[in-house]
Amino acid sequence: MTELKVDNIINLAGSGKPNLPVAPTVGSNAAISTLNTHSYTSSGTEPSSPKNGALWWDSANDKVKVYIDGGFKEVELNASSSSGTGIWYGDRGLYFGGSTGSNNPDNQIEKVDITSAGNATDFGDLTTKRKGVMQGASDGSTGLMIAGDQDNYLGDGVYRVNTIDKVTTSTAANATDFGDTTGTMRYGGAHSNGSLCIYGGGSYNSDAKSNVIEYVTVATPGNGTDFGNLTESAEQTGFVGNATRGVRGGGQIDSGSSNVLDYWTIANAGNATDFGDLTVAREQNNACCSSAAGRGLFAGGNSAGGYTNIIDYITIDSAGNATDFGDLTGNVGNASGTNNATIGVFFGGWAGGRSNVIQKVTIASTGNASDFGDLSTGRYQGGALSGAAS
Repeated sequence: MTELKVDNIINLAGSGKPNLPVAPTVGSNAAISTLNTHSYTSSGTEPSSPKNGALWWDSANDKVKVYIDGGFKEVELNASSSSGTGIWYGDRGLYFGGSTGSNNPDNQIEKVDITSAGNATDFGDLTTKRKGVMQGASDGSTGLMIAGDQDNYLGDGVYRVNTIDKVTTSTAANATDFGDTTGTMRYGGAHSNGSLCIYGGGSYNSDAKSNVIEYVTVATPGNGTDFGNLTESAEQTGFVGNATRGVRGGGQIDSGSSNVLDYWTIANAGNATDFGDLTVAREQNNACCSSAAGRGLFAGGNSAGGYTNIIDYITIDSAGNATDFGDLTGNVGNASGTNNATIGVFFGGWAGGRSNVIQKVTIASTGNASDFGDLSTGRYQGGALSGAAS
């Protein structure tokens, strides 16, 4: 095949571009004159009368699209450190911390194989006993366990802590120190895009509820950095997320339970924006999970003074109200959730007492949860994450 490379075409006088009586073609007779590779639109609605090659930043869904052969096609951007690897999960699920009795905090970490239902077994211990921990997060291999509440169990006046622990999910062992959150906090949410761990909400030692969002890079031990603020101050809340976006759902606010969903774009640190509403206002709902396909689930919690079995779902990339997914096996609050690419698991919680029940759902298929197995003992107010098993 002959290849002709032309750097520039000028007219005979050498003073400018030539006038061509017939437009040259490329590909399947597509005239060069029909191409418009420089057209760019940023809007929440599709541009009108685009030409082939037109670029559109779909600001309503945070997506880049290009117009090709009669329609806009989504462009998948290469991942960077801020956009993440898109792997925040794995087949090993870990449940850690929580309360086992008389509000005493616990340091045990237990593990399950998410692909195979069964009882949890010992993995190791946290660096300190604590309950009311934030949700966990991972990059698929390193898992982070964030802050929590020691409830003065040592009599030393320590309640909330700022400790961030880390583990390698494939290697059963005790956690080691990763760094600190900017302040002591408990009962917040967390998620990862496979690179950054975003966490926030919760409450401080003064019991003041927080709207702060912070982040750390999972692969690099260190202290938290400010990311922005939620639309409201809330504790006992839950986060879901994917490679590009995080979403907070519900929680306890000063006026009671919240139904608010808000979101942030991970690549652009800043304040959260309204996403929609849960089907019912609730708190104690950090039993959350997020599938590889981008569906987020919020399960259980305390609604209008009573515990609920409701599971809601959202499509993380599409702002809007949550939709009913199904029900947990019973009413429960302060459970904890995690997932692999397709299966969500929910650990423990408060169901008229500390529960040892582990439940599971297939995230892509709406329906009720089913039994998975048991924790070694009943616990609630713990955290959960997942990562590689080997």
